[in-house]
Amino acid sequence: MTIEVTRDVFRLAEAFTISRGSRTEAKVLTVRVTRDGVTGQGECVPYARYGETLDSVTSEIEGLDPRISRAALQEALPAGAARNAVDCALWDLEAKAAGKRVWELAALAAPGPEITAYTLSLDTPEKMEASARKHGHRPLLKIKLGTPDDMARLEAVRRGAPEARIIVDANEGWTAEVYSELAPHLARLGVALVEQPLPAGEDEALIGLDRPVPLCADESCHDRASLPELEGKYDVVNIKLDKTGGLTEALALREDARARGYGVMVGCMVGSSLAMAPATLVAQGAQVTDLDGPLLLAEDRDTPLRFDAAGVHPPEAALWG
Repeated sequence: MTIEVTRDVFRLAEAFTISRGSRTEAKVLTVRVTRDGVTGQGECVPYARYGETLDSVTSEIEGLDPRISRAALQEALPAGAARNAVDCALWDLEAKAAGKRVWELAALAAPGPEITAYTLSLDTPEKMEASARKHGHRPLLKIKLGTPDDMARLEAVRRGAPEARIIVDANEGWTAEVYSELAPHLARLGVALVEQPLPAGEDEALIGLDRPVPLCADESCHDRASLPELEGKYDVVNIKLDKTGGLTEALALREDARARGYGVMVGCMVGSSLAMAPATLVAQGAQVTDLDGPLLLAEDRDTPLRFDAAGVHPPEAALWG
C-alpha cells in the first residue's frame, strides 16, 4: 500500500472573513491511499488555530507506516487534520475494494440530502444586509460575528433576510458579559443557535448563565474525550472531521454526544467537496448542518457534491465513498 499527499489550492468566489482574518483561497491537503491498484482519497484543511500548518500535517502523514489499518491509525495519530485525511481515504479505499458504499460498510442507513447553512462573511452592516438579501431565499444562514459591532450586523442581516433561520458563530470573540448582554437580543431576532461565544479555555464562565438561545461547542469539542468538560456549558456539539480526526471518530462522537443529551451540528472548514463528502454521512438527522464549503468556492473537485433546494446531497462514488 502507498500513501501520497499533495497540496491543492481552490480559489474562493469572494474573500471570506471571520474575526480572525480574511482569505481568498482554500489551501488543502489531498491524501490518496493505493492498494492492489485501488485508490481511496480524502482531504483535510490544516488549521492554524490548532497549531497545524500544511508542512506539519504533511509530515505527520508521510511519517505513517504505509501498511497502516484504519483501526491502527486511531492510535498512531491524534485527532486532527492529518488523521482525518488518511482515515477518510482508507474508508474510500475499503468501499471501492468491496464494491460497496461507505454507509453500507459502516452499517448506516442510506443517506439523503440535508439542508445546509450558508455562511455570510464578516463585513460592514450595510454589506452584510445586502448579502443577506441576496441569499435570503436560503432556509438557513450563518453569520460570522465576534466584534464590537455585532448587534448592528445582526440587525442588518435580519432586515435583509426576514424569513431565514439564522445561526451565529462568534468564533470565541465574546466574553461572558458580552454574551449575557447580547443573549436577549439574539432571542428577539430569532437566532436559533450560537457557536462558541467564549474562548475554549475560558468557557467555564458559561456555567450558570441563562441560555435563551442554545449554545454550541466548536473549538471546545474535538472528539469524545472533550465531552465531559462540556457539561453545564453547552447544549449542542459541532462535529468537524478535521477536529475529530476522521469519519471513524466523528461517527463515534455523534453517538456518544447524543447519548449524553447533546444536540448535534456538523460543520466544516473551508474546503472542497471531497472534504464535505464524508461529513454528509455524519450530518444525517443533525440538528444543524453546515457543509457549505463548496458553495464558497470559485472552483471545485471533479464530480462535486450536488446542492439544491433539498440541501447538500451525499457524494457520488466517483468523488468519495
